[in-house]
Amino acid sequence: MKKFIGRKDELKRLEGLRRSNKASLVVINGRRRIGKSRLVEEYAKNKVFLPFTGLAPIQHLSAQDQRDAFARQLATHFKLPPLTFVDWSDAFAHLMLHLTDHPTVILFDEISWMGAKDPTFLPKLKVWWDLNLQKYPHVMLILCGSVSTWIEENIIQSTAFFGRISLHLTLGELSLSESTLFLKEEGFHPSAYDIFKVLSVTGGVPWYLEQVDSSETADANIKRLCFDKNGLLVKEFDLIFHDLFSRRGTIYKKITHILSEGMRDLTQIRREVNYPSSGSLSDHLKALIISGYVTQHYTWSLKTGKIGRQSLYRLSDNYIRFYIKYIEPNLPKILKNTYNDLSLNELPGWEAMMGFQVETLLLANRHMILKSLGLYPQDIVADNPYFQRKTERQRGCQIDYLIQTHTNSLFVCEFKFSRREINSEVIESVQNKIKRFSVSRGFGVCPVLFHLGGVSDAVHNSRYFYRVIDIADFLEGKVQSSD
Repeated sequence: MKKFIGRKDELKRLEGLRRSNKASLVVINGRRRIGKSRLVEEYAKNKVFLPFTGLAPIQHLSAQDQRDAFARQLATHFKLPPLTFVDWSDAFAHLMLHLTDHPTVILFDEISWMGAKDPTFLPKLKVWWDLNLQKYPHVMLILCGSVSTWIEENIIQSTAFFGRISLHLTLGELSLSESTLFLKEEGFHPSAYDIFKVLSVTGGVPWYLEQVDSSETADANIKRLCFDKNGLLVKEFDLIFHDLFSRRGTIYKKITHILSEGMRDLTQIRREVNYPSSGSLSDHLKALIISGYVTQHYTWSLKTGKIGRQSLYRLSDNYIRFYIKYIEPNLPKILKNTYNDLSLNELPGWEAMMGFQVETLLLANRHMILKSLGLYPQDIVADNPYFQRKTERQRGCQIDYLIQTHTNSLFVCEFKFSRREINSEVIESVQNKIKRFSVSRGFGVCPVLFHLGGVSDAVHNSRYFYRVIDIADFLEGKVQSSD
């Protein structure tokens, strides 16, 4: 098995449960391909590991099909003759017969698929846990799945499981440094620019990173995965929405397409989707947030520091935005393999798009941004992308990332991703933003430039920026800044 990268905190918390000498019920959720099952495998090393996986939902799949799949997996684990269960209670009871006194991890993977067709599945699972399994101090039962909304509604928020869950983990993407280490362990050793180029498409999603071929350049990998008719990431988008949202996938696709154009509030989304005011649009947005594809950013008052009522929604998944912007519009050409001999840099708006993708990566790794500025969580009043609406009294303004501290400092962060040297035009651009930025008396404004690639002497010599920070250092987990 390949070297396991990241998830140190999650493994530590799981190990802490084992040392408690009590039976543990653990719930793990996260977006498709994020590495939930692989985390459990890693934790279960040197323990008895009993994984069971639900069947992916297809037409006419029945509850009995799911029980049959469970029976086949059970028979395989214990080298038993074929089994049949017509009731989940019988299936759970049979599994109990084969448990030993050794430390044991039981994994119910894709649990929403396993139990969705049978309304008695979860009640019987709860009874099994209460009356039997929790009496085994060496057993850990892990419920895992990609359909985070189902897990949230039926397990996390269910009164049936209240007080029974020992640990709930939501897996996010690997950090920039972990993703870089992952690629290097695969033998991929390009420049920092090319690593960011790959991560701008894949994000820190482990399964996507596994598809990178170390014998190819960054551009060749992106073309093979995204611009070849058989590319794995050409078909991934439809699989995400089919597996996670089934027949409701259409509305989720519409929302993500709108958010691919930029942040929106609920009213704007409702208008652009043409969704009725009495509908459950907020529930759909919540589902996308829980599933890890959209982030909700609350506005706040600079004067009081209090969170405002209004919030903005941002598409925070690199792959989905890349698909919407570059793969989907070009599908007819991709299916004809038109892009075999095309340079990616020749695609319209390619560098601007890469810049926006890298911005998403940085926002997902804001702990590195704060660390590079010498800031700690306790120093922060609020931090997020900032959008100032145009009114009669103020001009509109959008800031890539704004940090407000308790000492009334406002760090206006500008992100630049370019192969060319960044010249003094960036100073004028940030100055114009700050001029439109309505700031109360008593606040200090500190412009910060985060960049990849060279920065001209004119920028450094101007001393305009509080810090000029090379994000290439983030790939190695380092933090360096220059005045």
